[in-house]
Amino acid sequence: METLKAILVDDEINSLQNLQQKLSEFCPAINVVVTAQQPEEAILFIHHYKPDVVFLDIDMPRMNGFKMIEEIEDVDFEIVFTTAYNHYAVDAIRISAFDYLVKPVSVKDLQSCVDRLTEHRIRKTRERLNVLRQGLSETRSQEDKIAVPTKAGIDFVRIKDILYVESDSEQSKIILSDNHILVATKSLRELEEMLSGYRFYRINTPFLINLLSISRYIPGEGGEVLMQNGETIPVAKRKKDEFLKMITS
Repeated sequence: METLKAILVDDEINSLQNLQQKLSEFCPAINVVVTAQQPEEAILFIHHYKPDVVFLDIDMPRMNGFKMIEEIEDVDFEIVFTTAYNHYAVDAIRISAFDYLVKPVSVKDLQSCVDRLTEHRIRKTRERLNVLRQGLSETRSQEDKIAVPTKAGIDFVRIKDILYVESDSEQSKIILSDNHILVATKSLRELEEMLSGYRFYRINTPFLINLLSISRYIPGEGGEVLMQNGETIPVAKRKKDEFLKMITS
């Protein structure tokens, strides 16, 4: 199970040890990497360990918990305030603290907080992955171009203009949406590698098709596809199941 790195900050050693003991015994999702009694020391630890969450006492001499947070330029961790006083709750909410625990912290409240922290972490991870996937998708857009070597030179072709590619011995014929045929001095395998990450699929041994250029799938033993230029291309029987999953997902 993935754990969350935590730093505990409290000027009272008894409170610090009590919280650490409860986290260790009842909250296995939390890994306390270090504890600190001085806010200045805690700031250094935060920069070094880059925690997922900081359990932070509010009432501390010289620099309270709120002031300590103001001293940190990039707060990229969750904050759980711990204090013996309820009247700080409004300020804790104001700075978007993840939670607010009143000392002495009960095991039930602590476990509830950690459960929500774990769920929050999973949700944030999924959001980051979605953003990453979207970014990769946009980076590898159908508006992108590939450099295609030919006997006459190098042509730059928009991905979305390629209907399909057909193997022709050591060369490959690239059929474009305007019915122009470009003869590339690259093998089909090489072009398949160049187009990996885009919506292209090797439908049978000699054909690599742009899935976005299919007009219709026609059922059969393997079936065949009708391309936007009116050409039909057979689907290899062994490829049928995988192909249908790709075009219906």
